Amino acid sequence: MAPVHLTTVTRTQGNNQALKEGNVRPRGFSLDFREVPVLVQAFRRMVRELEFDVCEMAFTTYLCAKAHGKPFTALPIFVVRGFHHGAIVHRAAGDIQTPIDVEGRSVGVNRGYTVTTGVWARGILSDEYGVDLDRVTWVRSGDEHVAEYQPPANVVTMRPGASLDTMLATGEVAAAIGIEPAHPDVAPLIPGAEEAAYAALRRRGLYPINHLLVVKDDLLHTHPGLATALFEAFAAAKRRYVERLHAGTIDALTTTDLMYQRVMEITGEDPLPYGIASNRPMIEQLIGHAVRQRILDRPPAVEDLFPESTHDLTA
Repeated sequence: MAPVHLTTVTRTQGNNQALKEGNVRPRGFSLDFREVPVLVQAFRRMVRELEFDVCEMAFTTYLCAKAHGKPFTALPIFVVRGFHHGAIVHRAAGDIQTPIDVEGRSVGVNRGYTVTTGVWARGILSDEYGVDLDRVTWVRSGDEHVAEYQPPANVVTMRPGASLDTMLATGEVAAAIGIEPAHPDVAPLIPGAEEAAYAALRRRGLYPINHLLVVKDDLLHTHPGLATALFEAFAAAKRRYVERLHAGTIDALTTTDLMYQRVMEITGEDPLPYGIASNRPMIEQLIGHAVRQRILDRPPAVEDLFPESTHDLTA
């Protein structure tokens, strides 16, 4: 029987390389990879148009989409992790010198309020530095992937023609999250942000999930083995990558590769675990942030976010 072709979007990176090259394939299915140069545009196209069969997606975008009844479901394949202490920047010579100083001020957020980096960064401000997030005006530079979502009253949209980089340089916003500033005076608001992130990993196991994989519901219903086949294939590709990381056989290490190596050194474990069980603390933490930041009205049960056939899978 010919394999079922699935239009698929996922970034090209170490843990998916074997899939992209065709060296690993899901049983009974063929992944027809589509390249979307700006990956976040694929998230939007999937949420608004259901353009792809299988699509990488930011975790909070998925949570918001699921809450608004979008007909796709995530698999517990967490293809991107990251640290966000360094995502919050300020003018080093300005009057904002510590995280608590952003209270009563405006803080820019790249793209939408529901962007996952912003959610984790605000969670860090609240959990580690005691910032009252309701006392900050969040200035988003775009709209939300999930058009139906209405942000809370302390979220405003940047005026037309403005840029967060310029607004930060002029002091119109006190800090910003998720931008790549050109101004030389801009620095992370959290001192020693990279080491602060690894310290949080050691101290409280903070290892944020950024992206996962979603699949159209009608395909999951039509092909009961699809979720398992995809999980096994992505897991096999990921294992090849982690083995190469551990063995030191990757020739040109990227910043991401180096981060995953550091996580392995600190934890002694796979830096890209797939499955619900090993990721439950981070899933629950992100859900909690989304509720407290008024992205979700109520917390979903973790198992309700993933197909039943994947609940006990680990890799």
